Amino acid sequence: MPALSPDLRKALFNLPQREKDQLLARLVAQDSVLTEQLTFRLLEGEDALEIRRERLRTQVDDPVRGYHQTPNDLLHIVRQLQARLAYHARITGDTFGEIELTLRLLTNIFRHQPAAVAQLHGPTQPLLQHLARRTHDVLKQIGKLHEDYLVELAPALNELLTLLYVSAAAPLARELDIPTVVA
Repeated sequence: MPALSPDLRKALFNLPQREKDQLLARLVAQDSVLTEQLTFRLLEGEDALEIRRERLRTQVDDPVRGYHQTPNDLLHIVRQLQARLAYHARITGDTFGEIELTLRLLTNIFRHQPAAVAQLHGPTQPLLQHLARRTHDVLKQIGKLHEDYLVELAPALNELLTLLYVSAAAPLARELDIPTVVA
C-alpha cells in the first residue's frame, strides 16, 4: 500500500470533520476484513470472543466425527476448518484461541478417524502429511506465546503428540523433528 504524500496527508487532515467521517466510512466499507474487525471490537459485547470460540468448537467437533468416503474428503474438511480458525484469529487477534482450537481439531481427527490415520499409503499420505505439518506449525506458534500459556496447553498438546506417534503419521513426525512429549 503506497504511503500518502505529505501534502495530501495535510490536506486530508484539514478537511471538515463531516467529510473525513464520510471518507472513513466509505474506505472501511471497501475492506470486508476491516469491517468485521471493527464490528468485533466496537459493537460486539464482552462475551463476543468466547461466543465465537464456542461456535468454532462446535464446527471443529462435528464434521470430523462423521463418515468420510476418502481421506481426501477429510483433508478437504480439515483445510476448510483451519481456514476458519485462521480467519477467527485475524479478526479477533485471538492467537491463543486459534492454537487451542487447532489442537482440538487435530486431536479429534486422530480420535474419531482411526481408519484414515492407521496406514501410510497412497490415499492417506496427503492427509497424514498435512496432520504432521500442522502439528509442527502449531508447535512453532506455541513457541511464540508466553511460557505460561504452554502450561495451559501442555495436556492437550501431549495428547495430540501421543496420538500422532501411535498413528501412521509417526515417520512423518520424526522427519519434522516433532517431539514425542512437551514438558
